[in-house]
Amino acid sequence: MIEFTFAQWQAWIAAFFWPFVRITAFAMASPLWGHSSVPRQVKLGLALLLCMALVPVLPPAPPIPLYSWAGIGVLVEQLVIGVAMGLTLRIMFAVVQAAGEFIGLQMGLGFATFVSPETGTNTMVLSRLFYMITLLMYLAVDGHLIAIEALAGSFHTLPVGLLGLDAGAMELLARFGGTVFMSGLQLALPLVGALLVVNLSLGILNRSAPQLTVFSVGFPMSLTLGIFLLSVLMTDFGRFLQGLFGTGLGFLQQLPAALAGLP
Repeated sequence: MIEFTFAQWQAWIAAFFWPFVRITAFAMASPLWGHSSVPRQVKLGLALLLCMALVPVLPPAPPIPLYSWAGIGVLVEQLVIGVAMGLTLRIMFAVVQAAGEFIGLQMGLGFATFVSPETGTNTMVLSRLFYMITLLMYLAVDGHLIAIEALAGSFHTLPVGLLGLDAGAMELLARFGGTVFMSGLQLALPLVGALLVVNLSLGILNRSAPQLTVFSVGFPMSLTLGIFLLSVLMTDFGRFLQGLFGTGLGFLQQLPAALAGLP
């Protein structure tokens, strides 16, 4: 008769539980698997399948009891790592959403909003359009597979039970959040600049000819010009996304080393 001790059961459960927590936190925080339209059962099932595939090739789990203060510390550590890696992907997708907000406001489409099922807030139609195109391109270039590879590699770079994350990595992640404004403005700047010139011209025309109803002419002109410039911008949208994915996924692969305090 085969018998198992409580220590053996606890070691087996710990070897599976800690990676499951990190993978689940990553799935909940990432923009693809963490979407609100994906049922929670599917998210947990995906995390369970990834955990079952990764556990046999991971480093041995630390001999830390689950029901202890050290176990709670490991639990919080795995949650922070998973959320930080998922937040990196969120920032990458927020760049195009910010660009859509900038362009939509300048085109006069500030009223064209609807409730986004992902965030539960009003989102401009251009922001949603850019987000969907970016998500499809992300899947087309196998970005989700690269993200899973980075998550699997994080268990070797940042093993379970390290009990000490580098605070400088959090500052690095916060600075990476500035990409939302920097890259988003770079994408929207051609349209925003051209439409700003049109609005300034209409303002001068209104001062020189007050009898002309500029508001009835300016909105259709800004909207028509914005749609034309948007069609021109889309021809170079793929090159922008290529650079964005390279930057975001590259930072995702470097983040575990930064959290571990490695050079």
